[in-house]
Amino acid sequence: MDRLHSMAVFVRVAELGSFAAAAEELGMSPTMVGKHIRFLEERLRVQLINRTTRRQALTEFGRSYYERCRTILAEADAADALAADQLHALHGRLRVTAPVHFGRHCVLPVILELAREYPGLEMDLSFSDRLIDLAEDGYDLAIRTGTPAPIQGVVARHLASQAMAVCAAPAYLAKKGRPASLAELEAHAGLAYRRTGPAPPWLFPVDGGGPLEVRPAHRLSFDDLDAIADAATAGAGIAWVPRWLVRERIRSGQLVELFAEHSAYPYDVHALWLQTPHVARRLRVLVDALASALPDMMR
Repeated sequence: MDRLHSMAVFVRVAELGSFAAAAEELGMSPTMVGKHIRFLEERLRVQLINRTTRRQALTEFGRSYYERCRTILAEADAADALAADQLHALHGRLRVTAPVHFGRHCVLPVILELAREYPGLEMDLSFSDRLIDLAEDGYDLAIRTGTPAPIQGVVARHLASQAMAVCAAPAYLAKKGRPASLAELEAHAGLAYRRTGPAPPWLFPVDGGGPLEVRPAHRLSFDDLDAIADAATAGAGIAWVPRWLVRERIRSGQLVELFAEHSAYPYDVHALWLQTPHVARRLRVLVDALASALPDMMR
């Protein structure tokens, strides 16, 4: 007899509580169920089930053996799934979370393209700046900007680095003058990004150390990057935003990039997922697609 098959029969007997119930579910006779159990007991030289005329109950060893059998059968199914992943088109559901603006502008186009390529994929997307718990909140993948804190049981893969740009409208610069140095930024009207607490400083890389922190004065603060880009275009002040967000406005002349000669401070982008012996192929394909597409978007 096949040992794995006999283990599967034993597991169903243990869970259903009788040979007859297991036989009915598995489509075999109670006699054949009994043969599978005897095969295991003779091989192990230990009794797994106490039998009476009315019921069957696991022995103490049988309970321990049942737990091990469940684990072994689950691993066997996972091994079979590896082959299924290779032989069949992508299918199934993925729950993905990403920061609001980065998710909408950069992650969403990649996901939409993947959804067009693989009709069997079901995508559940959440755009939120809230730091989520992958296991507790039930997400398969989280996209995060900045340097993620190490979390036990969570895998992080670097996807790209997004450069920041300092920019202002030509009308603002004509009225207020163009700052000649990073230090002069502090005398200008900054458009601050702030969600909670004080507005974070603008960061610039410095050879051999850094980063250099600059804190422009600001009367206007926002929790929305698109609103900052709109305010800068309207001449309300100077903005420090991801370059991908304002690239077209700079090209069209709506905004002027300042200090382009300085190396842009890079904010890293990572994909995070729960560590597991078998990563679903649909998740691997999505992460690979993001790692391939995002660097070009960031340039």
